[in-house]
Amino acid sequence: MLIQNASWIKMKDAASTVVPVFRKTFRTDRAVKAASLEVTCDGVYEASLNGKRVGEFILAPGWTQYNKRLQVQCYDITDLVKKDNTLDIIVGNGWFRRTNAPWTGTKNPDEFLPAMLIAAIHIIYADGSEKVIPTDESWQVSESSITLSGIFIGEDIDMTKEPAFEAAQVTDYPKNILIPQEGPEVREQEHIYPKSSFRTPKDEWVLDFGQNMTGYMYFEMDAHKGEKLSISTAEVLDKDGNFYTGNYRSARSQMHYICREGHQGYKPRLTFFGFRYLRIDEAPKGFSEDNIHAIVLHSEMTRTGWLKSSDPMLDQLFSNTLWSQKGNYLDIPTDCPQRDERYGWTGDGQIFCRAATYQYDVRRFFKKWLADMRAAQYENGWIPDVIPSLTAYKPGGAAWSDAVTIIPWQLYETYGDVSFISDMYDAMKKWIAYIPTVSKTPDLFTGCFTYGDWLALDWPEGYVHENIELSKRGRSNDDLVSSAFYANSVNIVIRIGKILGQDVSEYEDLYERIKAAYRKAFSDKLDTQTEKVLSLHFDLLEDAQPVADALAKQIRDCGMKLQTGLIGTPYLLHELTRYGYSDIAWSLLLRKEYPGWLYSVSKGATTTWEHWDGIKPDGTFWDDDMNSYNHYAYASVADWVFGAACGIRPASPGFAGVLINPHPDKRLTSLSAVLDTVHGRIRSAWKYTQDGIRYEIETPVETEVIIGNIRKTLQRGRYIFGESV
Repeated sequence: MLIQNASWIKMKDAASTVVPVFRKTFRTDRAVKAASLEVTCDGVYEASLNGKRVGEFILAPGWTQYNKRLQVQCYDITDLVKKDNTLDIIVGNGWFRRTNAPWTGTKNPDEFLPAMLIAAIHIIYADGSEKVIPTDESWQVSESSITLSGIFIGEDIDMTKEPAFEAAQVTDYPKNILIPQEGPEVREQEHIYPKSSFRTPKDEWVLDFGQNMTGYMYFEMDAHKGEKLSISTAEVLDKDGNFYTGNYRSARSQMHYICREGHQGYKPRLTFFGFRYLRIDEAPKGFSEDNIHAIVLHSEMTRTGWLKSSDPMLDQLFSNTLWSQKGNYLDIPTDCPQRDERYGWTGDGQIFCRAATYQYDVRRFFKKWLADMRAAQYENGWIPDVIPSLTAYKPGGAAWSDAVTIIPWQLYETYGDVSFISDMYDAMKKWIAYIPTVSKTPDLFTGCFTYGDWLALDWPEGYVHENIELSKRGRSNDDLVSSAFYANSVNIVIRIGKILGQDVSEYEDLYERIKAAYRKAFSDKLDTQTEKVLSLHFDLLEDAQPVADALAKQIRDCGMKLQTGLIGTPYLLHELTRYGYSDIAWSLLLRKEYPGWLYSVSKGATTTWEHWDGIKPDGTFWDDDMNSYNHYAYASVADWVFGAACGIRPASPGFAGVLINPHPDKRLTSLSAVLDTVHGRIRSAWKYTQDGIRYEIETPVETEVIIGNIRKTLQRGRYIFGESV
């Protein structure tokens, strides 16, 4: 990369909150054949050449494990180059210099790293000669019209502010962390216009876009110099219909724009928001909802999965799962896009991974994130609970750190790409090797921190014991949860090792010891729904059917309610279906009351919620502290709809072979799933008719189909079957 010959530059004596614009003027005195720009920064940037934006990458250079990996973008600027040129690059704090980022220095904002830039312009002339213009002291810098910017702060802009350029200062910062762009770019994806404009009971002017989303607003208007447009964002309204931002916690999530004279338009350039509603706090005279709309952002991904049913509420749930993936696949898989968090939680990532691979092609997206996981892994083997790792919350959290095995294996199953498992194999083994060094019990994973079955419903709400609020952790035995995931990770390592031609005898012996120890310690103590589900899903029991029967009875006895949290819920419907209780699985999916997947839909949700009762039946909120309305963990149910309700499962990696085993339910007239795999399109649909059930199947490869008690092998093609009921 030519950028290795450039210097990092900064604005002399600038505070970390300053949003500078770096400028380079240059002249081309003969015909240009090609021109490119290599660039990155310690934040997020936007580049423009001769007044036109360079590239479509929003929030470049993206979020990586910055102390080891910082992506460099290379743009073709040939069509933008003129004889006399001005390149401007504005740099904001972004993820790199957010207030809790450990690589920026101390927790004193005044001591954080200032905005820094490194870039190189490469010009190839028609005569074959070349010119490289690297960042150095010949570049200029000024405070920009953006007076405040941050991932949590939003953006403040003063269009009356005049630049005052001075010489940039060369500064010392590592260049060995620079890597070529790996992940897909974050881009503007669609435009959404207000569905309504109204006054709340508090006389707030609010615009409703009808969809919770991740992105920003764009406005265009006429105004006088010095007039101000101030906008706040929110996901929901309170029970009285007023604007509500309590769940954003300390995230300001606002935009304040001071106008210049005349016609003007603007959209935030260095940040993003999670919102459905905008409150117009102040506006120039004549401003209306016609002057503003929303722009959706997410990483570039090709859609691969579609679900459609005869139930409008179920279809809304399918839409919600899709929008939660779009809203949280913003360069990394975040837990939420709105509050002062927006982390790449590993637990949430592995919970939703299968559903994610069915709805979108996420190969490149995860390639980059898994590389950051490897970079963040500690020498002793444990995986941080958030990637990129800002701070090590708790070491070695089972089910969270186990993302190192679960996600690559799922990606291999969906896409058949061996590199996902070969790239991560050493990291997996390091994680497995770490567990015995901290566990209190041989051949199990005990006595160590875990988040447990986070947000399970088997403690009374608000239950506190020994100053610990257990209602957020669930009642499941932490040692059982950790040991179950330990066994699963070892089993994955065995399967991967065999594929890669490795000697896995050591892991096979370990796996047998773990299962034996697990059965001795826990098999007669399976109390909670999650304890039963994990034991079933990871095949840790000698006699599974009685446990599945007990699980079904437990669900019926508590009023056909799930009590599982983040750890148990993704597997619950699968295990019920696997052991002959698909009717209960359907009852849980179609439940409209709390707790149920359709409860949030009944409350107007357009994305999935962090809590089943994020908004309670009386309209009050579950909590201000941790209550996202765009959180994909429970959207993992989409993989059950694809894989069990419609029955599409890979019989071999990448769906090179397919098993289709649908599980229809008469409470639903019809259901269809379409999945574009690397081998072609699969479709599985069923519909209740007067004569029974009609099945429609399309497959690009040899497929085994199970309908009722009939098992058939199909070749590539389209088929229709009937079943009497």
